[in-house]
Amino acid sequence: MDPTLEPLARSLRSAPVVDRDGYDYFVHGVTDGVPIVEPEVLEAVVAGFRKRVDFADVDVLVAPEAMGIHHATALSTATGTPFVVVRKRSYGFPSEVAIHQETGYGESELFLNGIEDGDRVVLVDDVLSTGHTIEAVCEALEGVGAELVDVVVVLRRVDRDREGFDRSVTALFDVRVEDGALEVVE
Repeated sequence: MDPTLEPLARSLRSAPVVDRDGYDYFVHGVTDGVPIVEPEVLEAVVAGFRKRVDFADVDVLVAPEAMGIHHATALSTATGTPFVVVRKRSYGFPSEVAIHQETGYGESELFLNGIEDGDRVVLVDDVLSTGHTIEAVCEALEGVGAELVDVVVVLRRVDRDREGFDRSVTALFDVRVEDGALEVVE
């Protein structure tokens, strides 16, 4: 294991799993903001992303609300790359793009603003589960003419069906829920 990721791996070992209408949902600081998000864990996430992606030619980081925001904030500060949040409410700007998102436990609308034709972007999020949110945001980014440099997530669930999702995603860890516990897949 990459030693820079040890604080993240250690913290994942105690993540509780809750039943959310039949969906095994793990709860962790990097994915939910509760329990507490430890600075060393967030630093490990940023270090892990920086080892895997060259941010030198990236114009903008894009983070879906809500749980991509703290990762994009920390990464923006570390790399000097600005970021924009794909919001859960409309601001009504003329170039705003509405995005319908579906997750394993619900659906809603998201709204993209601040990305222009030709922008080189990295999409930053907490978890790739079904892939529906990431796919919807990627399609919106491509629709406005942005160049998608990479999609980075802290965790990729390998126990979820991602039918129709075939994008390349850079993940720090693959995880699954097994017998009611979160397991890091080595």
